[in-house]
Amino acid sequence: MPDLVIGVLALQGDVREHLAALAECDVIGRPVRRPEEVAEIDALVIPGGESTTMSKLALAFEVYEPVRKRLAEGMPAYGSCAGMIMLADEVLDGRPDQKTFGGIGMTVRRNAFGRQVDSFEAPVDIAGVEGEPVHAIFIRAPWVESVTADVEVLGRVTAGPATGRMVAVRQGNLLATSFHPELTGDLRVHQLFVDMVRDQAS
Repeated sequence: MPDLVIGVLALQGDVREHLAALAECDVIGRPVRRPEEVAEIDALVIPGGESTTMSKLALAFEVYEPVRKRLAEGMPAYGSCAGMIMLADEVLDGRPDQKTFGGIGMTVRRNAFGRQVDSFEAPVDIAGVEGEPVHAIFIRAPWVESVTADVEVLGRVTAGPATGRMVAVRQGNLLATSFHPELTGDLRVHQLFVDMVRDQAS
């Protein structure tokens, strides 16, 4: 099988960290910020950052429609934190002009964890990720308020004030987490995504 090329949307956010994690997972990671680059990848990672800024930049760099089209055609994608918001079909507390790529039948709430836990760390059990719980870092993170019947909830917060909140979901070829696995050195979530991409490519 030819080498997989997984793009990282390189408009804003944790681009370098995701590229490093993908390299560790033995695939080619490539920054994507132009329309023609969207056509050259097998899958896409949408990093953490600021979702309203990301949506504006996606339009300004003319990658919004190409990404949306490829996702609708079945290209796998993984979104972390702001990337989760960008994959949501509906966003609560977003700006009126905020656009998302959509694709996952979920409603997410921006900055949902509130000021008292703006940034925190917690163990999260993720379905499909073997071993001990994932050490999850939440930075002004969203959570999933509700999902449609097509969405599989992979993980919830198990301790603290946000106990029970949905923070990892999958729908078909699309994966999203509220937290930032690219910041911990734990490659298991990225490996889960790479395995999803390989399964589709095979």
